[in-house]
Amino acid sequence: MLNFKIQSTTRIILLTSILSFVGCTENPYLDLEGAPQDSDNSLTKVWTGTYNGVPNFDEMTLEDLKPALNQAMAINLIEIENIANQSTNPNFDNTIVALERTGKVLDRVFTYYGIWSSNLSSPEFRNIQQEMAPIMSAFFSKISQNQALFNRVKAVYENLESSTLRADQQRLVKLTYNGFARNGATLSEKDKKRYTEINQRLAELHTQFGNNVLVDEENYVVFVSEFQLGGLPSSLIRAAAAAAEELGKPNMYAITNTRSSMAPFLTFSEHRSLRQKVWSNYYSRGDNGDQYDNNKVIAEILNLRHERVGLLGYDSYAQWRLEDRMAKNPENAMALLEAVWPSAIARVSEEVADMQAIADTENTGIKIEPWDYRYYAEKVRKDRYQLDSDEVKQYLQLDKLNQAMFFVASELFNFTFTAVAENSVPTFHPDVKVWEVTDKISGEHVGLWYLDPFARKGKRSGAWATSYRSHTTFEGNKTVLSSNNSNFVKAPAGQPVLISWDDATTFFHEFGHALHSLSSSVEYPSQNGGVRDYTEFQSQLLERWLMTDEVINNYLVHHQTGEPIPKALVKKIKAAATFNQGFATTEYLASAIMDLKFHTTDPSGIDPDIFERKTLAELNMPKQLVMRHRSPHFGHVFSGEGYSSGYYGYMWADVLTSDAAEAFAEAPNGFYDQDVAERLVKHLFTPRNAIDPGEAYRAFRGRDADIKPLMRDRGFPIID
Repeated sequence: MLNFKIQSTTRIILLTSILSFVGCTENPYLDLEGAPQDSDNSLTKVWTGTYNGVPNFDEMTLEDLKPALNQAMAINLIEIENIANQSTNPNFDNTIVALERTGKVLDRVFTYYGIWSSNLSSPEFRNIQQEMAPIMSAFFSKISQNQALFNRVKAVYENLESSTLRADQQRLVKLTYNGFARNGATLSEKDKKRYTEINQRLAELHTQFGNNVLVDEENYVVFVSEFQLGGLPSSLIRAAAAAAEELGKPNMYAITNTRSSMAPFLTFSEHRSLRQKVWSNYYSRGDNGDQYDNNKVIAEILNLRHERVGLLGYDSYAQWRLEDRMAKNPENAMALLEAVWPSAIARVSEEVADMQAIADTENTGIKIEPWDYRYYAEKVRKDRYQLDSDEVKQYLQLDKLNQAMFFVASELFNFTFTAVAENSVPTFHPDVKVWEVTDKISGEHVGLWYLDPFARKGKRSGAWATSYRSHTTFEGNKTVLSSNNSNFVKAPAGQPVLISWDDATTFFHEFGHALHSLSSSVEYPSQNGGVRDYTEFQSQLLERWLMTDEVINNYLVHHQTGEPIPKALVKKIKAAATFNQGFATTEYLASAIMDLKFHTTDPSGIDPDIFERKTLAELNMPKQLVMRHRSPHFGHVFSGEGYSSGYYGYMWADVLTSDAAEAFAEAPNGFYDQDVAERLVKHLFTPRNAIDPGEAYRAFRGRDADIKPLMRDRGFPIID
């Protein structure tokens, strides 16, 4: 999952993934008369030191956050007013490029804000976050609805045909104009007022939604005793013991309310009642009927989003959201999901039948329920492929996988990763490690890569990538500061961290986002973003290198013996590549379809819980599994607007992924073919959003992507 970093005022407008911050109220903090910078504030200080300057993570203090935000916003508004009120006629340099130069102080402050929000959240920070949401909303609306500024942008946009600008510069002008126009700049004063009122409230609701989920993740922990460990692999037992000790429960074992803890427990635990409890905790996040319940929050979000896009003339929120995506409209997105859905649920029926047969031979007297799916799927896997996922896990050491990713980056991107000396680069937590990235041919510095791998209290669940600084060249070369973040369960001291095959795949996925950032060749900051249903493609493609022989033979070694993974076991892994695709595809598709249904339906009077159950029933959702992200904790969609109406994008990107992977598979040297790799980096990684993604893909592949490789990858029948 890509977590866009807020980078500058113009870039905020362009990145509609963070529209949760857009809004307007009268705000006593925003003083345009003057905004001197406090040199003593730890968060506004210019980044200094090596590597073109790095964040002062070792100095950041929460007490500085509110003053820093207010100060940075005031400074940025002065910058904006200076551009808007120029006496010279608007042109590309004095308006569009000038906007690209704004917001440097704000960039720095939001880097720290993002760390507290995602990696180091606390009740104290959440209070600040809730308080500042409407204030930040006020700030962004002052820019997106600055009429004088928009008039200048519009003038440059309307003169594009007669300009001599390069293609990437013309695209920047169009993106800038659309960023304003799609966010209320063309509305009447009356509608602007209501538009900004809506966004102010949405900013509060998105924050409340995310914080409610985080509270449930922290508060619902299952502690088990030694006699309840039956079936659990030793690696999970050690990790659960370490987690319990950290939570003040020595001699117990903690199953935390995160996916990385829940999934292996449901896969291996022999105690069905405990599996049900862990499953219920996880899938009930935000849905417990208490003060942290998110159903009313969702209903209000949906109604406000629908009303807001109605002011802009759109029939639905999804119509507005997808207009500038590859899919173009919700009908195209839904068509893709519906094309795959029948094959997915048909495969679920086959999987359930196989699992039920095993349960019946064991005389359990049960019918497969959602908390049984992973457990009996593992039994089927062992029976059919003689593949034990815990056996595979013994060869998946986190450190070795790190090395494997560096190897792939070297072979495809000519990147070298070198660990920086301890304490030479400030970090925000002792778990965070840093590597310098250089070009292995020229030796040129490319950037830094930060890794925050472990789960802890205050860190949101899942895995994501973000950038503290993106590559640009328009004011001198700015090198990249990229970050990957995971929630692996930390092993006891001295023990290797062993992860599942799925977690290893996700690790490679998020590294793909980092490589996309590190590969950037764009001139202007705003073009480091991307089209949401395209930006997951590069990361999903990188997952494929985990299965290459070069990685398997050199980096998947047993954590005790050091012996390479046996070829017979590798053969089983590859044979089982499409195993359980019914479950994996259906749980994802259900969430993606639900997202689009929520945002193409008039939400008046909606009860999200009833709507979810009714929609899934109409889809004939198999009762033996649930959505990957149930609505009350669907943070992609309701804790902000990054993936709202856009969760389908993973499947859209997977069509590109499967098609691109076949280009490598067909090449003379397979996945390490240098000619294909060169085209990949040149056309699909370095341009970022400086080129239309459809055009970029055709330059790489010579044609548009085909859905057939996707169906082949998942073992589904292909229907012409």
